[in-house]
Amino acid sequence: MTGTVDAQTDSSNRVTLEDCRKLALPLETRVLAGEGQLSRPVAWVSVLYPQDDPLHKQVQAGELVLISPQEAGSIRRTTDVELVRWAAEAKLSGLAFFETVSPSALAEAKAYTVPVLLLPGSSRPRLVERSTVSLLVDHKGQLERRGQQIYRQLTEIIARNEGLNELIDVIARLTNKAVVLQDKNLRVMVSKPHPQLVGAWDSVEAFLRDPRNLPVELQDRTKVADIEQPGIMQALSLPGLARLVAPVITSDMGRGFLSIIGIETELDEIDALMVEHGAAACGLEMAKVKAVSEAEKRLRGSFLERLLVGDVSQQEAVKQGERLDHDMAVPHLAVLLAWQPSERAVPSLRRLETLVNSVVNNQRVQALVWMRESENEVLMFFATTGDHPIDSSLKLARTLSEEIHRQFPSNRAAIGLGQVAREVSGWRSSYRDARQALDLARRLQTDTPLYIGDLGVYQLILNLSDTEMLKEFCQHTLGSLLDYDQRQTADLIKTLEAFFNCHGNLSQTAEQLIVHRNTLLYRMNRINEIAGIDLDRPETRLALHLALTIRRLLSLG
Repeated sequence: MTGTVDAQTDSSNRVTLEDCRKLALPLETRVLAGEGQLSRPVAWVSVLYPQDDPLHKQVQAGELVLISPQEAGSIRRTTDVELVRWAAEAKLSGLAFFETVSPSALAEAKAYTVPVLLLPGSSRPRLVERSTVSLLVDHKGQLERRGQQIYRQLTEIIARNEGLNELIDVIARLTNKAVVLQDKNLRVMVSKPHPQLVGAWDSVEAFLRDPRNLPVELQDRTKVADIEQPGIMQALSLPGLARLVAPVITSDMGRGFLSIIGIETELDEIDALMVEHGAAACGLEMAKVKAVSEAEKRLRGSFLERLLVGDVSQQEAVKQGERLDHDMAVPHLAVLLAWQPSERAVPSLRRLETLVNSVVNNQRVQALVWMRESENEVLMFFATTGDHPIDSSLKLARTLSEEIHRQFPSNRAAIGLGQVAREVSGWRSSYRDARQALDLARRLQTDTPLYIGDLGVYQLILNLSDTEMLKEFCQHTLGSLLDYDQRQTADLIKTLEAFFNCHGNLSQTAEQLIVHRNTLLYRMNRINEIAGIDLDRPETRLALHLALTIRRLLSLG
């Protein structure tokens, strides 16, 4: 079901302790005892001061009593344990303290099922009493005032640069429900599960990530800014659960979605306020982050432009790297990406840049990414690590290629890799090498990442104009293995490619294929038997490696 959240529909218009917590008490109020009794109705509210004797205080059943803090020089006539017992006898709705409650009093509260709340010490009893009375006599007006308080608190978080995580934490705490923030592609950016939903959380997130489950009203990113009621109620696939979902908007465009998730019957008007104001606050934070990101991109682009011109010393580069939070002293390798020409519509260069940044973040690698609009390319200087910088760079490039294919199955991108640059002075050469590899990838119309160190054999093959002869050589060398793989649904060609990728190292090959070493040895023996070859002979290895390369370049696989 979908629909906007209505105003309070209970004909009795009763106000519960939970309503008071959400709508009248200070936003930082905590429930110390009686979490399960918050549905108790509240008939009225009053303040008990230290000098007051509770036994002679006129209270009615269902009243919420605020226990004023003890002032300097004053003496409290009753202990917090005695106050809890008095509350139980008087059938009060609950007690709200402004100062620390003793463990003994909390134990009594649990035994007598008396809800106990802790108010922020900085709040003033009379103001808390006044806001609670306002809720009891003017529900609509208090709801509006509470909405303003919520939005003010959320925007203060933004002003303090505490980020989206803190925003979602606060929303989850104020609503006492699960909260999820997703980007425009429904990827989860921040999530705060509720303990009540831990067992079903995987199913909840799977529902949220499925684009078919997004309410129709929110599916057009260009029109969500015009929705009059941004908070939409939607039942989840799990019985009894629902969510309030609102679009996160920046510059009149949908940039994501904020969901508050809980038991369907417990989602109320304050949750609707929270999802509306929370989504607005998330939009402000995302717009701020984007503005900072764009400024950083311009700074990074200007720096890399100077670097490619050769106008940056090693010392200056290291200092600039510190400003960009990037280690310039480690070896780097240039990776260049560009869309392959296509009869279909080609995605924008910015979408390619966004994809590259996303992979870099997900892989948690260090890289400087720059969208070069003038050259219609995305340049990445990858900080290589470990003893095999080329292998790690190719692995990252293949991950980029796979992600491009996943997100844009109708389009392909050419990817070229340069040589490793040990110092900043070598970055220009690495870029020029990557450009050569990219140009060859474009000529070959391949989305296989090409490394400059392999260009020699590629160019040799390309200079052989007789394509049919190349195909015949490939079939002669690999034909028996290809036929066997097809008949037996085997992986001999895949095994052979992994063997060469790992430079003939059997342990690394087995690890890459995720098979036992004995399984790999069996496969290698089968390759020798089926192809009638001896892999120990250098000439045989060369022929097989060339055949695999030809097969890949000519897209015979």
